[in-house]
Amino acid sequence: MKFSLLRKLSPRLILVIAAIVVLLSFTTAGLLTVTQTISSSGTITALNVGVYSDSACTQSLTSISWGQIAPGDSASKTIYIKNTGNAPITLSMSTDSWSPSGANGPITITWDKSGASLNVGQSTSAVLSLAVSSSISGITSFSVNIEIIGSG
Repeated sequence: MKFSLLRKLSPRLILVIAAIVVLLSFTTAGLLTVTQTISSSGTITALNVGVYSDSACTQSLTSISWGQIAPGDSASKTIYIKNTGNAPITLSMSTDSWSPSGANGPITITWDKSGASLNVGQSTSAVLSLAVSSSISGITSFSVNIEIIGSG
């Protein structure tokens, strides 16, 4: 009789033990996770183009607040670019004036319009992407200038 009772309890006991192990694993992982939030901002300089926050190209965009970004995370912002000149242009983007200078590398900014062409008066959306390395250390805030360039 005792043997059959143990046989019936054994699978339940195994499930209880497994549940406790899983719970402890999640609790331990939570204790080992460390998050560092990075404040950020960016200034946009436009050369031979207009840069806007809206698709109608009526609201000029001169700065971006990336918000709070943790190491290993990324953020994206959609901007709108318009050829305000009198000749077709090819788009490019660069960054400079990183502060602190050590932020350039562990933090990167890219976009999806490198080499795109715009005719006179034409506009397009572009996505700027900021990525923070998971191994970043010692940087809790940064600033950078983003240059959107239209060259003929």
